[in-house]
Formats: sequence, structure tokens, C-alpha cells
Amino acid sequence: MRWSGTRGILMLLLFLFVGALLGGILADLLGSVSFSGIMPYLVRQYTLLDLQNIHLNLLILEIDFGIRFAPNLLSVIGMIIAVWVFRRI
Repeated sequence: MRWSGTRGILMLLLFLFVGALLGGILADLLGSVSFSGIMPYLVRQYTLLDLQNIHLNLLILEIDFGIRFAPNLLSVIGMIIAVWVFRRI
């Protein structure tokens, strides 16, 4: 495992992205099932970053975009598992 090179960092970012994505998909699947107890806290999204409706007019090109980062606890758990798997490889 090589931490200093760009390949190691890019692989870590890929693992983190896939872990968060799989955790989010699992949260969406489990969110439709009515469980009681801890499940509502695992599937609830917590907004950390929300930039909405940024408009950029360059006279020949107009761009509208926004960024929203709202992970849920299952996504965070997925990222933790992804880091654990990355360190084991």
C-alpha cells in the first residue's frame, strides 16, 4: 500500500466514493421499509454543505449549478468500511 503517491490517494478516494454510494443506496432501500428503533436515524440525511442556484453569466455562456452534500449515517458507515477494506488490501 502506497500512501505517498497519487495512485494510492486516488484509490482511497475511489474506495470512499464507492463506500458512500453503496451506503446511500442501502439507506434508500431500507428507508422504504418501516422499521422502528434506530433505523430512522440511520437513513436521515444530514446536510453539511448546500450551495444552491449559483448563476454565472459569461456573456456567451450562462451556467447554473449547485452543490449539496448530505450524507446519512449508513453512507458514513460505508466510508468507514471502505477505508478498512482499503487498508487490508
